[in-house]
Amino acid sequence: MTLSALEIRDFRCIAQAQLDFDPRFTLISGENASGKTSLLEALYFLSCGRSFRSPHLDSLIRTGQPEFMVVGQVVGPAGQLTTLGVRTSRLGSEIRLGGQAASGFAQMAALLPAQVIDPEVHRLVEDGPTQRRRYLDWGVFHVEPAFVGAMRRYQRALKQRNAALKAKRPPAEVHLWDPELLESGLHINEQRLRYVQLLAPYVLEFGRELLGLEVEISLQQGWAHDKSFVAALEDVWARDVLRGATSVGTHRADVIVRVEGNPAKDRISRGQQKLLASCLLLAQIQHRATLGGPQTALLLDDPSAELDVDNLRRLLNLVVRVPAQLIVTALDPSRLDLRIPGRAFHVEQGKVSPVLYSRDP
Repeated sequence: MTLSALEIRDFRCIAQAQLDFDPRFTLISGENASGKTSLLEALYFLSCGRSFRSPHLDSLIRTGQPEFMVVGQVVGPAGQLTTLGVRTSRLGSEIRLGGQAASGFAQMAALLPAQVIDPEVHRLVEDGPTQRRRYLDWGVFHVEPAFVGAMRRYQRALKQRNAALKAKRPPAEVHLWDPELLESGLHINEQRLRYVQLLAPYVLEFGRELLGLEVEISLQQGWAHDKSFVAALEDVWARDVLRGATSVGTHRADVIVRVEGNPAKDRISRGQQKLLASCLLLAQIQHRATLGGPQTALLLDDPSAELDVDNLRRLLNLVVRVPAQLIVTALDPSRLDLRIPGRAFHVEQGKVSPVLYSRDP
């Protein structure tokens, strides 16, 4: 499936916009603060129910309005259309799929997978493990059908166990949640480990191409590798009681990224971190494409920011080879030199207009 159309209402600075996307490449140009990134952000929200720019829902609703709406249409391999929609106010979101109420954004993500490479993409490497777990679980979700169920069971058990610890309940009440936590957590860990092992060759290949360096990834599972999960829980029992929270488990996992055998943050510059993070995301999309299913929408926001000419060229050369629906924003499209057919729009003060697209730089 590919995204064919998007309608946006009252999202950030955009009062109303409609876009028809090319199945391969769509270019969105405009000045800074014109609304280019907001278009990508609205599309991303439709896919997964969150912003890649801000955790604050209020900031997404246009000033003075009670809610925003995003509706997209995806085209299946036989040409069938499916409509996805979300209406979000400060009280929450109403999600609809094919005209019917959807149970959650997992259904949307399965039909409209989306990833973002933006000027802040280096944070995937530089920041703590939360973003890397999210990155990891995006990939596992799209290849392991049982992942969502296992994650929901784990999160429920973890929430109840932590509540019991915080309330200083008797040990028996805390341990009541251990079987579910252990079973679902081990299941998630096995799925993550399988995924990382399958993803690693793509990361290695793309790391050589983008950085000219050997890039390796591995899974840090959230407890010591030389212990079982149950033994790790027993070892930290006194600390967990004192702190009122479970300190080991699947929720503490991380993706370890090494460059030439060293931790990535200690080895490369900020510009290289952007290339490395892009390498991780593009490898993920490449791996996913080998499994079939809906095509990933790759949202490339102002790729020329903070990259010199040579690094930008290397990134774009790889981007156009990865099998994805490419949607790119640019302040100066001539810097991109993307000689592929497609469609183009221009954004000015939140208003979107189609423009003539030329393959010439």
